[in-house]
Amino acid sequence: MTGMTTALTPPPMPSGASRLLPLLDHPRIVWALAWLDAHVDDITREHIRLCEIPAPPFGEAARAAYLCERFRELGLARVHIDGAGNVRGWRWGRQPAPLVVLAAHLDTIFPAGTRIRVRQENGRLYAPGISDNACGIAALLALSEAMNAAAIRTQGSLLFLGTVGEEGEGDLRGVRYVFQGAERLPEVHAFIALEGAGADGIVHCALGSRRYRLHVRGPGGHSWGDFGAPNPIHPLVRTALRLMSYPLPEDTSVSLTRIAGGEAINAIPQTAYLDVDVRSTSPEEIARIERSLRETLEQAVHRERLQQRTARARAGERGDMHYHIEVLGDRPAGRLSPDAEIVRIAWEITQWLGRTPRLECASTDANLPIALGVPAIAIGTGGEAGNVHTLQEWYAPEGRALGLKRALLIGLALVGIDA
Repeated sequence: MTGMTTALTPPPMPSGASRLLPLLDHPRIVWALAWLDAHVDDITREHIRLCEIPAPPFGEAARAAYLCERFRELGLARVHIDGAGNVRGWRWGRQPAPLVVLAAHLDTIFPAGTRIRVRQENGRLYAPGISDNACGIAALLALSEAMNAAAIRTQGSLLFLGTVGEEGEGDLRGVRYVFQGAERLPEVHAFIALEGAGADGIVHCALGSRRYRLHVRGPGGHSWGDFGAPNPIHPLVRTALRLMSYPLPEDTSVSLTRIAGGEAINAIPQTAYLDVDVRSTSPEEIARIERSLRETLEQAVHRERLQQRTARARAGERGDMHYHIEVLGDRPAGRLSPDAEIVRIAWEITQWLGRTPRLECASTDANLPIALGVPAIAIGTGGEAGNVHTLQEWYAPEGRALGLKRALLIGLALVGIDA
C-alpha cells in the first residue's frame, strides 16, 4: 500500500459516539480486547508462519491453502477458495445483513524463488512481505480468534476474506472477482481492508492508477553498418523526457518504472519497451495524462521515421517502425466522504484508543468498493514497519494489540452486537 496524508477532519459525531458507548462497555467486547492483549506473542508467531509461506505475484496458492485450513479450524462457515483464488469464510450473525467484509491481501511483490526467512533482531522482524501484507492476514486470524474466545455474537454477518492479486500487475483481480465475478456478493454494506502496520491512518480516498507498457518495434541492425536505421529506444527516451516534464497537479504522479530492449551492445534493437505508472485521485487527470502519453509517443515515432529517411543513403532500406500501448493495470480512483459513517466510526474509535487519527489516500483493495459506491476504508493492524517493498522490510510488533483492537471495534460497530 502506498499513501499520502490529507488534512481533512471529520466534524463532531454525536450520533456515532452514542452508538459506540454501549459497544465499548459491553462485557464480551472487553473480554475480546483483553484476549488480544494477552495473546500478542501467539499472534506474532502466527504472523511469522504466514510470512514464510511464499505468495509471489500470481502464486498465492500455498498461502491460500494454509489460510483456508485455519479458517476451518476457527469455525468459520462455508470456507472455500473461490474461482479467483481468494479465501472466503463467513461468521454468521443473527441476520445475513448487514454484511461487513474484513479483507487482507495474500500476495507480496516479491517474485517466486525469493528467500523468505524471518529474522528477529532488536525487537524487529525482518523479511520480505513481513508488513505488506503478512500483517493483514495475521490480523484476520487474530480477530476471528478474539471473537471466538469472547463468544461474541453479531446482529449482521462478517465475511473474512483473503484476496489475491492486490499487488502490481495483479490489478486487484481478487477483489474484482468478489464484486464483479461469477461468485460476486449480492450486497456488501461495508468493506475494511487490513493493510500492513499502523494504528492512526484511515484510508478513505482511493488513489487510482493506470499502468502502461509502451512497445516499439523496428528492423534492427548492426550498430555501425546499419546506423541510421530506426531505433526503438529513441522514441521511448523522447517520450520519457516529455513525461518527466509534464506539469503535475497535487495528488498525481507519473513514474517511469522499467525500460528494456535490445539484443546486444553492438546491435540496434529490434524491440524495446517502457513501463509507466500513473497515479492520481482524479480519474480525469489520469485520462489527460494518457492522452498526452499517446500523442507524445506517436510524435516521437514519427520523428524517428523522418530521421530514418534522411539516413537511407547510408543505412539502406531497413523497414518501418511500429508501436502500440498496452494497459497493464487499471485501478479506479474514488473518494469516500469524511462524513461517511464508516469513516466517522473509525475516527472516533482511533481517538478513544488514545491515538491521533489521520485521513489518508492510498491504493488498496478498498479502491474497487469505493469506486462502486460501497462504504470502504483501509487501516493498519498495529505495530510499526519500514523499508516496505524491499528485501530489507521490517515490522516491530510493539503496539500490535492497539491496531487489532481498533480493527475489531470498527468491524463490530458496523455489523452490530447481538445483545
